[in-house]
Amino acid sequence: MTFDQDLLTQLRDARHGVVFTGAGVSAESGIATFRDALSGLWSRFDPMQLATPEAFAADPELVWGWYESRRRQVLCSSPNPGHIAIAELAKRLPQLTLVTQNVDDLHERAGSRDVLHLHGSLHYPRCSRCAAPFELAPAPRVEATEGRRLAPPRCLQCGGAVRPGIVWFGESLPVAALETAFAAAADCDLLLSVGTSGVVYPAAQVPEIALHNGATVVHVNPDPQALGGTDEWLLAGAAGEILPALLQAAFQD
Repeated sequence: MTFDQDLLTQLRDARHGVVFTGAGVSAESGIATFRDALSGLWSRFDPMQLATPEAFAADPELVWGWYESRRRQVLCSSPNPGHIAIAELAKRLPQLTLVTQNVDDLHERAGSRDVLHLHGSLHYPRCSRCAAPFELAPAPRVEATEGRRLAPPRCLQCGGAVRPGIVWFGESLPVAALETAFAAAADCDLLLSVGTSGVVYPAAQVPEIALHNGATVVHVNPDPQALGGTDEWLLAGAAGEILPALLQAAFQD
């Protein structure tokens, strides 16, 4: 796999890199996506039955069971070469900010630190009443039956039902994480947009802000889409193939 020398030079010389990841990165580890019509986790349900505060209030056993099934699927999966390459890139640049739309912990398990989770995390639930964090017991490393109903645990502080720690439809993204991501995008000189179509807002503003502020933006996706800037690179393919090759080409030891 060969890359343009100008791109390799920009990657080597980057002062502050931002990596912005989406569902495609985790899909390469076997994590089912929300919007895959054939195998997505929503194939048997209307998304609005599962991913809103109202759905949880109406049927907490169904919603909690569904998200526990997703969490257990993550626990049975492993970081792929794309995750590992991103963690390695952080060692090569003076500064790297990792922003993800994914709700799993595969970036952390690959070695990345201080990951900004814009859509929350399956691994950090909280009380639906008082918002106190709740520590989950280790889940068996087997997948739960899809759609299995499970009673959510109760908050140790107020007794309220514990909810998944993800951002549902109709909810705002975590302000601190979003503001930090926007600030990093405005400051960076190179941004890698990996495994995302860039259509989910406001998260999709991250690469737009980088491009608007003069950064080089590199899209890594099987079907990459440009934003219309003058300094964009489109690398078509899987992150687990392209990112390790890109690092090897840029940082030949």
